[in-house]
Amino acid sequence: MQALIFDCDGVLVDTERDGHRVAFNETFSQLGWPVQWSVERYGELLTTAGGKERTRRHFDETGWPFPEAEREARIAQSHKVKTELFLKLIESGKLPLRPGISRTVDEAIAAGIKIAVCSTSNERAVQAVVDVMLGNERAKHITVFAGDVVAKKKPAPDIYLLAAKELKLDPARCVVIEDSNNGLRAAKGAGMNCLVTISSYTGEEDFTLADRVVSDLGDPPGPTVALSDLKRLVK
Repeated sequence: MQALIFDCDGVLVDTERDGHRVAFNETFSQLGWPVQWSVERYGELLTTAGGKERTRRHFDETGWPFPEAEREARIAQSHKVKTELFLKLIESGKLPLRPGISRTVDEAIAAGIKIAVCSTSNERAVQAVVDVMLGNERAKHITVFAGDVVAKKKPAPDIYLLAAKELKLDPARCVVIEDSNNGLRAAKGAGMNCLVTISSYTGEEDFTLADRVVSDLGDPPGPTVALSDLKRLVK
């Protein structure tokens, strides 16, 4: 095992429902857009990777409230506002790490295994999760690949292939922690091993391709997924 690679949203922190969705809705309110995403609607939109892409999809399906010539500029503006609001949520510390994350990162650091985070979310937001929630000492050992660093987002394997290239990794010797079918397909498409930790929105998704599926990585005294367990996923 050369590397342990995490998705961010839903894996490091269960951010989607009470983080990103809340920030999107506050953005829409601030900009005066006639939309608010319910828990159920946001769950539907999560099958599309990327915040800007979800916004486009929503209005493609429900109708656009502004002319076609303004759409891209409006989406770019909204995503900038949303990112700032989301960063404030992260920095508040109100969204805790999922069970087992800090323990597993510490075990990987101690074992000298490379660690990365690969996410389709905004790079600043992902880096903030790593810096604030995991802390600066752990963050020094973690390489972040996020946002528009690749043209094709998950389920395309591009972001995982980029990580393998930049970190000089053999994909077959990498273990990815994901929480969604899109992320799972991206990891497997890159030739990597993948363990799924089910998050609040992904319990009904198809994880047939996964090497293992668990509720979370766990912390003592409850059941845990140890680094030795993750190493066994490398065939």
